[in-house]
Amino acid sequence: MGPLHGTRVVELAGIGPAPMAAMLLAELGAEVIRVDRVADAGLGIGMPPQYQLLQRSRPSIAVDLKSDEGKALVLELVGGADALLEGFRPGVTERLGLGPQDCWAHNAKLVYGRVTGWGQEGPLSQAAG
Repeated sequence: MGPLHGTRVVELAGIGPAPMAAMLLAELGAEVIRVDRVADAGLGIGMPPQYQLLQRSRPSIAVDLKSDEGKALVLELVGGADALLEGFRPGVTERLGLGPQDCWAHNAKLVYGRVTGWGQEGPLSQAAG
């Protein structure tokens, strides 16, 4: 139990600050489910799962976000969530059909959190942070 007990968060797995934020939310009591890629994307430094500290404190599921079934599953999770957290480059979730407007159509009260390295606009917005 913690101060965020009863809060539900969907995390679209990535690297950088988003997994850190999701881990902290989970350790503060939020129920966080991490949506991982089906196949390893080769992001970050490869290491055995027991040493991937930023993935602790929450379960994960492997979902193909490019498939209709995967998108439908994430939108179903969003329907019962309080927040969604993603750290993709600008436009990625919109192309997947999981951008803010898509998610708010399933849950108008959803807090849609974007954690990118360089923001949504500007000269470095497309660069990895």
